[in-house]
Amino acid sequence: MTQADLSHALLTSDFYSFQDLLTPDENAHVMEIREFLERELRPIADDYWDRAEFPMHLIPEVGRLGMLGPVWPETQRFENSALYRGWVALELARVDPGFATFVGVQNGLTMGAIGVGGSPEQRAQWLPPMATGEVIGGFGLTEPLSGSDTARGLRTTAHRTGDTWVLNGAKRWIGNATFAHVVVIWARDTADDQVKGFLVRRGTPGFTATKIERKQALRTVQNADILLDGVEVAEADRLPNIRSFKDVAVVLRLTRAEVAWQAVGVAVGAYEATVRYALEREQFGKPIASFQLVQDRLARCLGNITASIAMCVRVSQLLDEDRQGDEHSALAKAYTTQTMRETVALCRETLGGNGIQLDHGVARYMADAEAVYSFEGTHDMNNLIVGRAITGIAAFV
Repeated sequence: MTQADLSHALLTSDFYSFQDLLTPDENAHVMEIREFLERELRPIADDYWDRAEFPMHLIPEVGRLGMLGPVWPETQRFENSALYRGWVALELARVDPGFATFVGVQNGLTMGAIGVGGSPEQRAQWLPPMATGEVIGGFGLTEPLSGSDTARGLRTTAHRTGDTWVLNGAKRWIGNATFAHVVVIWARDTADDQVKGFLVRRGTPGFTATKIERKQALRTVQNADILLDGVEVAEADRLPNIRSFKDVAVVLRLTRAEVAWQAVGVAVGAYEATVRYALEREQFGKPIASFQLVQDRLARCLGNITASIAMCVRVSQLLDEDRQGDEHSALAKAYTTQTMRETVALCRETLGGNGIQLDHGVARYMADAEAVYSFEGTHDMNNLIVGRAITGIAAFV
């Protein structure tokens, strides 16, 4: 891709041209993904969100474009950076935060758990078909009574008898779980009280996934309540490199930074829709984009987006340099989701009453932002992780 091509490719919301930092190969793939999202996903995103359904027919194309498994040698289409992977998360969320969440669950959490915790045999068995989208995965960590305190509050148990583990408990808010072929279930070993990971296949007796209804954010995402009632799992389906919650935290650290990128994408999507609206909507005989108050809001939105991209760029670079810590990804997630929330509110305000209707391109982002703000660690918990790094004192148990 030439410099002229790249200049044309930059998003108008990329005010400081951060996309220039991607390699030519990475940029070419970003443009291929962007074209697919604009052509295939954007025209249907509002309708699927309104019906609380997921566009299953797009999954094979997601696999073909290499959006699943780009970090693992077994599945990556080409050598790429964490910056590239973060930018892809931005592109996805810019069009549909729900679709971005599906990719994050499949790619970052489930494949990440197998990539970090799995044996060579498990990686060979699961990662390639998950990268094509032939096999869909879920990540069962959060529970009905345990969210922020999962490190110590996990109630799902695993009891070993010979070469078989028996799982009992419940999970909540598990993305993809209603149609996943396999779900990584995190459970506390009754023998040593440590958290371990298990690959539970769909259809296993005692495993039930029930769709969570009446959601008002990320409606496209098929979240489920999971019941585990005497579910038997072979020792061969335990992730051998997960020995405690510290190992689970490695997976979460890798994905938290990409959720920060996703938050930027949500803000970008709302901002771009608002700019289009402001240029088209006329009041008092001229476009509202000509009014000072509207321009002030747009400038504030762009400032939030630019600062958030800058933070995400650096946290991704630290990951590539193997220098990223929990506190770095936590600060990125906390800051970008906070500014995302402010940005989508400014966008809705600019649209007035039309800001609450799907047809004008902002309402879906504003609703979805609330879920992105809360998952992968709440704002408060991420700030406390940063606070621990600042003071050396943990303010949570």
